[in-house]
Amino acid sequence: MLDLFADTPPWQEPLAPGAIILRRRALADAESLMAGIEQVIGQSPLRQMVTPGGYTMSVAMSNCGEVGWTTDRRGYLYSPIDPQTGARWPAMPAAFLILAQRCASEAGYDRFCPDACLINRYAPGTKLSLHQDKDEQELAAPIVSVSLGLPAIFQFGGLSRGDPLQRLLLEHGDVVVWGGASRLFYHGIQPLKEGYHPLTGGFRFNLTFRQTGLAAQ
Repeated sequence: MLDLFADTPPWQEPLAPGAIILRRRALADAESLMAGIEQVIGQSPLRQMVTPGGYTMSVAMSNCGEVGWTTDRRGYLYSPIDPQTGARWPAMPAAFLILAQRCASEAGYDRFCPDACLINRYAPGTKLSLHQDKDEQELAAPIVSVSLGLPAIFQFGGLSRGDPLQRLLLEHGDVVVWGGASRLFYHGIQPLKEGYHPLTGGFRFNLTFRQTGLAAQ
């Protein structure tokens, strides 16, 4: 387990062209990030979204920022309104924005201005099937993904669903940034194993930052 080296300073691990793992990068910010998560879900509670095909997603989700990712009968979309509360999604906490922009810059993506942050909570047994992040207009901007809590196996493939997969252990504080040639690569999370983390208990949380280009629409 990489946690054996929890005191090791953050380091960079190349993943693919345009993609990198910033190991331990969010460790120092973990408590403020969790406080931000609690603040957001206090206003827009976690929920298991239903896909257009009627499938209930196993991962519990919420959003913050100018727009949030959601689903309805038409498909997947970004909306400024939380359909569950009828109010705007909560504002993105300052700690979220600062970390996302700094990580993007360290990965070679300057001027990253995320307008959406998807919050995912994984319980043991939950997973995220292989998918592409392609509902955004700003495909030149990268994705910044922050892992908190229990470890998970991250799958990172290619432009086609059937491309070979890399399977990488992501642990507490790891940040993955991908864009450029890798921006539309398929990715997912294998079923989470049971465990306990001092900050998150029996869960894994993930923050996914995107610059959608849809906030003003």
